[in-house]
Amino acid sequence: MIVNTETIDEFLARRSADVEDAVRTAAETEILPRFRHLAQHEVDQKTGPHDLVTDADRNAELYLTGVLGALLPGSIVVGEEAVHADPAVYAAIQGDAPVWIVDPVDGTRQFVHGDDGFCTLVALARHGELLASWTYAPARAQLATAVRGAGAFLNGERLHAGPPAAGRDLEVATSHPDFTTDEQKRALLRLRTDGVAPRPCGSAGLEYLAVARGLLDATVFSWEAAWDHAAGLLLVEEAGGAHLTLTGEPFRITGGNALPFTTARDEATARRIRGLLTTS
Repeated sequence: MIVNTETIDEFLARRSADVEDAVRTAAETEILPRFRHLAQHEVDQKTGPHDLVTDADRNAELYLTGVLGALLPGSIVVGEEAVHADPAVYAAIQGDAPVWIVDPVDGTRQFVHGDDGFCTLVALARHGELLASWTYAPARAQLATAVRGAGAFLNGERLHAGPPAAGRDLEVATSHPDFTTDEQKRALLRLRTDGVAPRPCGSAGLEYLAVARGLLDATVFSWEAAWDHAAGLLLVEEAGGAHLTLTGEPFRITGGNALPFTTARDEATARRIRGLLTTS
């Protein structure tokens, strides 16, 4: 079993390409063949009509669980669909073993409706620290990667989020009101002010990628599920961005965060958005 972060760094130096191959293969064998070809029996609801799961989600996660666990002996895979089946699986994020955090199809609603705005998300973490991530949008031929301390890249090109251009409204992707508490709704309403242009989010992973690319100024999300955030948070950090909860602390994938939280192109923008969210 891997016993220290240095050894994980060595693993990443040797096997990152194998992780990338696994992500690509999962998409090419289980996801893309079903894109715009889903049969009715391949789509189910989980908690309601806005929370969908498909055979692509299930099969891609099963594939990734087998391959990633074998690549890094002693690691644990925490996947969205496995946690739905057994919520106790989620506790591994707080344990001592290295953890692969997997969202096989982030943006399932878009996927089901034939929209190309979906992606596969994989992150590697230990003791709550994000170490590496892979964001793959197969229908757009985009693969973004990040390794802590080594930068963020999209199709091999380094990403620099940079500060927003002066004098224009901040574009902010936010949680849909249907998925927020009354208190969180009030916080989100504070973004409807001069100089800010909020809009509903799409795939969380692709919104994070847009922030890392400097195409979106910030996100504001109201839920903690690590599979939606882990890969993107590291991608934005390594592109020069920042994330803050309502208490002014960085978001923790281990939970217990004051929500909603913001992720932005730079520290100043994150503080500005956080200030709006906390204004009474």
